[in-house]
Amino acid sequence: MASWLGGLGSGLGQSLGQVGGSLSSLTGQISSFTKDILLEGTEEVGDAPTELQVSNSRLREIESTHATQRLENERLKKVCSDLEEKHEAAELQIKQLSIEYRNQLQQREVEISHLKARQNALQEQLQKLQTAAQSAQLGAGVLPPTTTSASFVPVVRHHSSGFQGDDMDFGDVIWSQQEINRLSNEVSRLESEVDHWMQMAQSSRVQGTNNADQSEICKLQNIIKELKQNLSQEIDEHQHELSVLQDAHRQKLAEISHRHREELSEYEERIEELENQLQQGGAGIEITDHSKISDLQKNIQILQTEKLEDTQNMKELEDKVKNLNQKLSCVENENKILLNERELVKVENSQITQEYERLKSEFIKLQNYVAEQETLLKEQGKKLPLMTSSEEEMLRLQQALLDAEKEIMRLNTLNQADSFIGAGEDGLKVKTDAQVLKEENHKLGKEKEELQKKLASLQHKDEHITSASIEDQNLELNQLRQELERKEHELKENITERATLTAELEELDKQNQETLQHMITLKEQLSKQHTEADSTINQLKLDIDFERRKVSEVEAEKMEMSKELETQKLKMNHCTFALNDLHMSNQQLQHNIKDLQEQLNKSQYCNLNNKKEIAELKQNLKQKEEELSVSQNELTKIMNQESNSNYQDLSLKEREAEIAKLNKDISENKLNQNLEKSVCDLKIENGKLLAVCEELKQQLQEAFAEKNKVSLEKDTMLEALKMEKGQLETELSQTEKRLLEQAQKYEQTIEDLSNARNMNTTALQLEHERLVKCNQERDFEIAELKRNIEQMEADHEETKEMLTTSLGGQKQLTELIKEKEVFVEKFKNRAVELQQELEEYVKDSKKHEILRQNLEEKDKSLAAMKEENNHLKEEIERLKDQQSRSPPVAEPKTLDIITELETEITQLHVIKNNLEEEIKLHKKTIEDQSQKTVQLQQSLQEHKREIGESKFQYEQMNVTHEKLFLEKDEEIKSLQKTIEQIKTQLHDERHVFQTDSSDLFQETKAQSLNGENGNEKHDLSKSEIERLVNGIKEREREIKLLNEKNVFLTQQIDHLSKDQVGKLTQIIQEKDLEIQALHASISSSSYRQDVLYLQQQLQAYAMEREQVLAVLSEKTRENSQLKTEYHKIMDMVAAKEAALMKLQEENQKLSNRFESSSQDMFRETVQNLSRIIREKDIEIDALSQKCQTLLTVLQTSNIGTDSGSGGVNSNQFEELLQERDKLKQQVKKMEEWKQQVMTTVQNMQHESAHLQEELHKLQAQISVDSDSNSKLQMDYNGLIQSYEQNEKKMKSFSQELAQVQHSIGQLHNTKDLLLGKIDMATPPLLMASSVSQASDIPSSTPPEIVSDASKLLQQELEQLKKMLQEKDATIRTLKENNQRLSDSMAATSELERKGQKDTDPEMKQIKGKCDVFQKSLKEKDLLIKSKSDQLLSVSENLSNKENENELLKQAVTNLKERNLILEMDICKLKEENEKIVARCREKETEFRALQETNMQFSMMLKEREFESHSMKEKALAFEKLLKEKEQGKVGELNHLLNEVKSMQEKAVSFQQERDQVMLALKQKQMESSALQNEVQHLRDKEQRLNQELERLRNHLLEMEDSYTQEALAAEGRETKLRKKVMVLEEKLVSSSTAVENASHQASLQVESLQEQLNLVSRQRDETLLQLTMSQDQVKQYALSLANLQMVLEQFQQEETAMYSAELEKHQKQTAEWKKKSEKLEGRVESLQESLEEANAALDAASRLTEQLDLKEEQIEDLRKQGELKQEMLEDAQNKLMNLINSTEGKVDKVLMRNLFIGHFHTPKNKRHEVLRLMGSILGIKKEELDQLLFEDQKGVTRWVTGWLGGGGAGSKSVPSTPIRPTNQSVFNSSFSELFVKFLETESRPNLPLPTLSVHDMKPLGATGICNLNSTRSSSLAETTGSGTSRRPDANPFLAPRSAAVPLITSPSLGASGSGHLLMKPISDTLPTFTPLPVLPDASAGAVLKDLLKQ
Repeated sequence: MASWLGGLGSGLGQSLGQVGGSLSSLTGQISSFTKDILLEGTEEVGDAPTELQVSNSRLREIESTHATQRLENERLKKVCSDLEEKHEAAELQIKQLSIEYRNQLQQREVEISHLKARQNALQEQLQKLQTAAQSAQLGAGVLPPTTTSASFVPVVRHHSSGFQGDDMDFGDVIWSQQEINRLSNEVSRLESEVDHWMQMAQSSRVQGTNNADQSEICKLQNIIKELKQNLSQEIDEHQHELSVLQDAHRQKLAEISHRHREELSEYEERIEELENQLQQGGAGIEITDHSKISDLQKNIQILQTEKLEDTQNMKELEDKVKNLNQKLSCVENENKILLNERELVKVENSQITQEYERLKSEFIKLQNYVAEQETLLKEQGKKLPLMTSSEEEMLRLQQALLDAEKEIMRLNTLNQADSFIGAGEDGLKVKTDAQVLKEENHKLGKEKEELQKKLASLQHKDEHITSASIEDQNLELNQLRQELERKEHELKENITERATLTAELEELDKQNQETLQHMITLKEQLSKQHTEADSTINQLKLDIDFERRKVSEVEAEKMEMSKELETQKLKMNHCTFALNDLHMSNQQLQHNIKDLQEQLNKSQYCNLNNKKEIAELKQNLKQKEEELSVSQNELTKIMNQESNSNYQDLSLKEREAEIAKLNKDISENKLNQNLEKSVCDLKIENGKLLAVCEELKQQLQEAFAEKNKVSLEKDTMLEALKMEKGQLETELSQTEKRLLEQAQKYEQTIEDLSNARNMNTTALQLEHERLVKCNQERDFEIAELKRNIEQMEADHEETKEMLTTSLGGQKQLTELIKEKEVFVEKFKNRAVELQQELEEYVKDSKKHEILRQNLEEKDKSLAAMKEENNHLKEEIERLKDQQSRSPPVAEPKTLDIITELETEITQLHVIKNNLEEEIKLHKKTIEDQSQKTVQLQQSLQEHKREIGESKFQYEQMNVTHEKLFLEKDEEIKSLQKTIEQIKTQLHDERHVFQTDSSDLFQETKAQSLNGENGNEKHDLSKSEIERLVNGIKEREREIKLLNEKNVFLTQQIDHLSKDQVGKLTQIIQEKDLEIQALHASISSSSYRQDVLYLQQQLQAYAMEREQVLAVLSEKTRENSQLKTEYHKIMDMVAAKEAALMKLQEENQKLSNRFESSSQDMFRETVQNLSRIIREKDIEIDALSQKCQTLLTVLQTSNIGTDSGSGGVNSNQFEELLQERDKLKQQVKKMEEWKQQVMTTVQNMQHESAHLQEELHKLQAQISVDSDSNSKLQMDYNGLIQSYEQNEKKMKSFSQELAQVQHSIGQLHNTKDLLLGKIDMATPPLLMASSVSQASDIPSSTPPEIVSDASKLLQQELEQLKKMLQEKDATIRTLKENNQRLSDSMAATSELERKGQKDTDPEMKQIKGKCDVFQKSLKEKDLLIKSKSDQLLSVSENLSNKENENELLKQAVTNLKERNLILEMDICKLKEENEKIVARCREKETEFRALQETNMQFSMMLKEREFESHSMKEKALAFEKLLKEKEQGKVGELNHLLNEVKSMQEKAVSFQQERDQVMLALKQKQMESSALQNEVQHLRDKEQRLNQELERLRNHLLEMEDSYTQEALAAEGRETKLRKKVMVLEEKLVSSSTAVENASHQASLQVESLQEQLNLVSRQRDETLLQLTMSQDQVKQYALSLANLQMVLEQFQQEETAMYSAELEKHQKQTAEWKKKSEKLEGRVESLQESLEEANAALDAASRLTEQLDLKEEQIEDLRKQGELKQEMLEDAQNKLMNLINSTEGKVDKVLMRNLFIGHFHTPKNKRHEVLRLMGSILGIKKEELDQLLFEDQKGVTRWVTGWLGGGGAGSKSVPSTPIRPTNQSVFNSSFSELFVKFLETESRPNLPLPTLSVHDMKPLGATGICNLNSTRSSSLAETTGSGTSRRPDANPFLAPRSAAVPLITSPSLGASGSGHLLMKPISDTLPTFTPLPVLPDASAGAVLKDLLKQ
């Protein structure tokens, strides 16, 4: 598919390029076409109405195109949405892939769990067996310790010290021996059970292999299904896209037609409305202008006609669109046809390949035939060159076949490429058509919009025309005419646009036709290529047939060449001698090879004989063992029956003979073992040969198939080996059973010996020494077995570790995938949160700007307040000046007011500074955020790159993981098999040994406790750190991706427009080109190298990743610290943001309140106060003036009146004045009170604002604290949960550790048991042999024993027969394999010799594949190394875990410090709350003070009211007095009354102000109560937070207590365990003392027994000597065997070296022979060529001689004719001379006429020469001629020139001169020169000698001579035929001829029709002969020699 898509993409790019070129060429044509149509349009349309109709139709068209354009835009949007859906689908696919990987991992885990369950089941079975063994022990009882002997002590002590150190005592050894004696009874039963389980395991193993095969088949079937689904999905997608395109096209057409109809109906309705309007308006117009109405009607008719025309055009366009659709469908059908043709071509290609294979088979047959011929030729020693020539011909045939194969391959590739190109180009043409239509739609849409605008303007104008009155119609008509002219211009433009559109449509049609023609040409090309392929195939067939014929011809020629070579051999005697020597050496080498082959066959025969002998020896062994058992049974019976010493000697001798037989059998067994080893070596060598053969097959076959075959062969080999191993194990178990039986029998003999104490002690001592030696040998064997067991265990552990590491890696991968998904979701959420935070920051910045504006407004208000303050100060100063008369009581109050104002100003300054600082802080924060955003963008860009790299790595990791999964599956299968084998072996070994396990258990428990303490915290930190690291990485990646998406979406939203659709298409084209380039790069060979290089890089990255993980484990500490700091900072930022938000909200609220309430209040109060003060000042001034006037009046009145009455009046007046002063003072006090109240109110307002700010701050802090507390609680809960989880994990780990320790203890126990068994098994054999010597044997045996023995023998014989049959089968298979290998080696060597040149490229390819596989193997090795490195890193991680525990401790301390910090914060909050409470109390006191002042104020107001009442009364009294006293001054009193009224009004205003102040105070009280409520709420919150903190503290204390309790419990457990250890040690000490006592008693008994054994030991000495002799013989045999093996190996090495040397020699010889054969071939070819040339030359010479004979005859005839002609000529000359003599004085009329005509033919310059000639002929003198010419040239020349001429049409006497084509024209040469030449030619003899004709000769090319001379002759014919003046060179084939007579007729000679026969050209009469180019000196003989040489 990839290659097909690549081809399609390339075709797309090419076709798009062609379309671009065609469009660029079309623009010029369109421009010219539009010019022509413009000219036509100007001629056609002249009327306005027609133009309107055209414009209307144009508008309709444009609207329809606009609608289509809109639809297209909508479609493009849909396409964009579809692409987005595809993107989402791709993401879903990626998710599905990850899910599939997870499923695979789960499957692997399930398999592992199944294996674990199986292992547990096997362990349970083992435990059951152990319990059965324990019950058997209890049932069997304890044997007495007297059975043991002192001889075992040192050996067992050595063993124990070697195994477990020097802790074991002598008593422990004895105790262990007792345990072994107890267990020996139960071994046979357990072994039978083990055999049963072995069989079960083997059956399960077979089932497992079948299951594995089935699973592989299922996997392959699933893969096939998935591939089929993918194919069907791709096909469905392509079909869906095609259907979508077709549906879109249909919808477009339907919508266009529908809109067109709707627009037509709308336009018809509009036209009807306009007609109605015209009819309505026509009533008034009819009188004035009938002509205009008629014009309008005509216009309407023209518009209707144009409408009809437009409808027709639309129909035509629709038809064209339909045609285009039909063409599209045709193109699709053609695509389908092409696809079918491509399939047919593929089928034909397959047929060609089949024919190629058939030809190959025929070629192989020919090769075999040639090989047979070569063997025949080798037998004939003399015919060596024939062999070389045959080999050369075979090489030629191979080359021809290779050429044929190459041509077939090339045709296949061409067919495929053509098919892909055809398919791609069809799709591209459809796409280009669609793009062109889109562009046209776009243009039409633009034009439609313009016309719609014009139509709208026209409609508006029409409405204006209709609405206008009849009076203005004339003006409107003029306007209409102007508009009509404009419209005419527009119409012209529309017409031009229409013409351009039509031209574009025509061009589209042309393009479509061109595409169709291109398709047809492509089809024709494909058909031609198909026919060419067929013709080439036919030609190849013909060539093969021709080559076969050639082979037959070559064989015939070989025979001829052999004869010729035999003739040449006489000349080359030296060469033959050398060749004979070489043949001799070859024969010797062949003899050597034959000898070696015979030796090989002999060795194989010897091997077979050896195998047979081994089988026979095994049978003998078994028979001997059976006889031994029978004899032992007989011995026991004899020992029981007869204890007489008479038969002892005989029995001893017989025993000695049996021992000698046994020794021989042992030696034979050893020989058998050695032979088995040699057989194994041979098998290994066979395996090596098979491997070599497989490698050769790999080079010839495909790599994957070979791998599968090799794996299958290896599996079969492994199964066979496993079967053999199982059989060997069964044999081992049987031998163990026999050994145990013998041990029991020997124990019985020992008991008998202990009963018989009367024996000699010397024999016992000797036997003891022998037993010591045997024990030492057994120790060595035990050590070797231990090493083997340890190696097996190490292998088992390594496999287990490999499994665990692979499982761990898989689990880590699954966890990583899950964590990545979680982190992706987290990062998405985080991105959303960051976006929200960004929006909040933007809002905050806006709010900051609002705050700045508010600050500026406040600054302005401050300035206004300052100005008002200045005014107040001025007023205060003025008041001071006025009150300087009054007592100075008010001064300190004014000073207080000033100080208060200053304090307020300072407070305001402080607030301003605080606000500025806050603004600066906010600016800094904004700058920091901007820097952070820049850094984030940079990090995002970096992460983008990393994401690209990680994606690439992820894909590669997927590939490598798949490979790893396959490899791990295979490894798991192999490990399962090994585990089953090990389990079957372990069933034999796992028996509980309770005493040794106790110490191990104590050690392992201590280790486990330490491990628990160490590993508790490690898992926690490691997993968290890894999660955090991965989370950080994937968060950054997700942030990058989200930022990229945001940027991309914003760019799309900003930049997507109509203009950029084209740009997008261009970008798509560029991307297609890039995709093509990428496909090309992928398809190239460098891609594979890149893949390999990337895989190597991957491995390197894996290594680096492990190092990075180690570094990360260290860096995670810093990360955790940074994270904590980051979280703190984030919390701080969040708190600050929340505080900022709240502050901004409060500022807004305060600003609103301030603007609404406080500012209005302030302004009103200030204005009122200033107004009141000014009024008061005015009143005071007025009152003072009035008082002065009244005083003056009173004084004047007092002067005039009496003294008594005046005194009374003056007193009253003074009292009134005093009261007035008092009132003034009270008024001033009131004003001061007012000012004080105002200042206090202002202060309270400021303080309330501050309090509110502080309250909000406290609320924000409390909310932050609550958030932090909640977060801490969440963190704490998370920590507790993680701690509980970790505790659970630690418990599970401790359980697993205990299980592992238990299993280790069991293994140690089983080891000890096995070692003990081996120790026990060795000494009884020797004891039994000694006893057998001591006892007598009767001659007769009971028949029952014989029958039993015969049955056993028969069973064993059957088993051995089966074994022999199996071995024979294996030997046969090995032989067959060897034969196959030898055949394959011979065939491959022959193929290599013959097909080296042919198979070079194939070999290179195969070598490349082999390199690839070697690289893959290296990669796997590297992976294994990386796994081992991972193990090392795990060990390093364990060391790092302690550091991480310390880190956790530090984290705990950090948490404690955090708690302390939180407590400190809470303390601070408490202090701040207390401060707030104190402030609130102060505010309450201030409020109370304000209330008191308000009360005082009210009291003062009441007093003032009283005073006002009294003032009123006094004023009334004063009025009365004034009326009584001064009736003349009524006006002044009225004035005073008015003033009193004004004072009353002022009092009323004062009351109103008092009410307002009371209301304000009530409001303040309400606010203070609200503040108190808030303070109480805050206190409640503080209490709650304190309670939560106390609860958390208590919880922490409880957790710490629990930790301490657990630690104490662990310590208690440790103490208990230590106590147990002490108790166990005490028990050990007691047991050791008991064992020492028992050993002491045993030693006493042994001393008594040694005395008895001395006698026996003397007899045993002889047997020992014989044994040593036999052992020496065995050693000698072993040495001889080893020597033989060495010799065999050396012989094999020498053979291989000889083979290699001989191979090299043969290769060199073959190379030399090949070179010689090539040289000989070259010589043969050159000789053949020379022979052919000689034959051709001889043929040519014979032909030439024949032709020469003919020519000579012709020459003789011609000479005779020439002589006759010469005679005729002489007669003619004589006659001519006579005529000349007779006509000397006469002038010929014809001559004169010719001269006269020639005069007129000659040019004017040279006519005087003609006249002179004529004069000389007539006998005129020169002087007279000169005079005549000088006087009048014209008069003479006109009539004289006709006398002379060169035509001679009617003359018979004078022949005309032949004009040659190469000469210059007659007009250029002078007449005299021509005349002289004519005379010269006439004076020469005219008869030319005859020439030889070419036509009479046979052409040389027909006979076979190379046609070189033909070209030369043709060129010479041209040169001679051209009539050059130069004579040809002398030629023996030519006779000399006259140069005057031409060879070929020229057209100029036609004038003289009746000329002389001799003057006519030769070609008419005689045959001409074109001359050969020969030198003038050469003769005919020389020419022949040259021809022969050539």
